[in-house]
Amino acid sequence: MEHKCKITVLRKECFQDLQEQYLADPKSGPCFLFEVGQEFIVGQNDFFHMLDGKFCGEAWDAISRYVYAALQGGSIMNGWTNDEKMMIACCNDGTRPVIFKIERIDVEESSPKH
Repeated sequence: MEHKCKITVLRKECFQDLQEQYLADPKSGPCFLFEVGQEFIVGQNDFFHMLDGKFCGEAWDAISRYVYAALQGGSIMNGWTNDEKMMIACCNDGTRPVIFKIERIDVEESSPKH
């Protein structure tokens, strides 16, 4: 069985008080790279190429271990979420995190036609 992984942007947060207190640009605002509802489908061959301008490096660093587990057919968060093929994770930007849903997609291999 082949496995893919679907990454969906669920939410973009912005902690203005932290930005004003700690950032060089106190009006940075929410993440400009992702949009709520945006989806990415990752296959085995895509895993090592997600940084080719398609995905934020910091976000990829935070979630890639879960994507890799999904692509290997593993349980992403057995016992933690209500579906072991799914988890919720976020990037590690402390003032404007992006929340992602990561889902393992099981793809039935089609039998060769004779």
